[in-house]
Amino acid sequence: MAGTSSTPERLLDCSDPEHRTAAVGRAAEVVRQGRLVVLPTDTVYGVGADAFDEVAVAMVLAAKHRGREMPPPVLVPDARTVDGLAVDVPMYARILMRQFWPGPLTLVFRSQPSLQWDLGETNGTVALRMPDDEVALALLTEVGPLAVTSANVTGQPAATTAQEALDQLGGAVTVYLDGGPRTGGLPSTIVDCTGGEPVILRSGALSAAQIRSVLGTTVLHDHPPAVGEPEGHGEGERPRGHGQPAEPDGAVLVGSVRPSAVPVPATAYRVVPAARDRS
Repeated sequence: MAGTSSTPERLLDCSDPEHRTAAVGRAAEVVRQGRLVVLPTDTVYGVGADAFDEVAVAMVLAAKHRGREMPPPVLVPDARTVDGLAVDVPMYARILMRQFWPGPLTLVFRSQPSLQWDLGETNGTVALRMPDDEVALALLTEVGPLAVTSANVTGQPAATTAQEALDQLGGAVTVYLDGGPRTGGLPSTIVDCTGGEPVILRSGALSAAQIRSVLGTTVLHDHPPAVGEPEGHGEGERPRGHGQPAEPDGAVLVGSVRPSAVPVPATAYRVVPAARDRS
């Protein structure tokens, strides 16, 4: 294991408001120094760093023994933060944020091209979530957006306590915020919001029925269309073809980000014509 409980000074108690304020303040200081923190979320514990510090983000991936092909999602303190991080945010996404944030819903948008950050191989997208956890929100309010993924070494179970995270990540992380045990239940539901209609990339704690209940006439797709399948296929149909889609000449893959470091099915791709050079 990467570490043991022999370093209890790394564990900061957040069980009561007095301890929580001091612990969050210490964690915020660590983030500003470009180092890593572990924090509780409403699903499991996460390991994170300043989303705008490319070295710190690389450290997050290194701590998990993970490559750039699986970029971390970004946790935000408020829905108002989204417009600074993403472009072309559709109205249906704003409805989902209003109804389900904070909560277990991750939304994938096209990233602001002017931002100076490097989350990995995101194909120009960013996965955003506002967690429903007091400790996490307190830290996010202090430091702003954090690149966060589950606090475990790749291939090992996700940590449901700060001690489990410490046992796996050890000295790679400077501070562990201990907010008590998490349920370890379903992960967040991931919805692609880069197109005219939302598409579920990963089913999770928030059901498709719950999402549909607030969308009105906007169609929610239960899965991305398979290669060659029209995007308006009937709901409930399974996509035809399960192989990795080939990337034809003059095309780029859109929406192929793998948020939360969870592999997306091979069908979770949409192929669109690449933009021609207009110069």
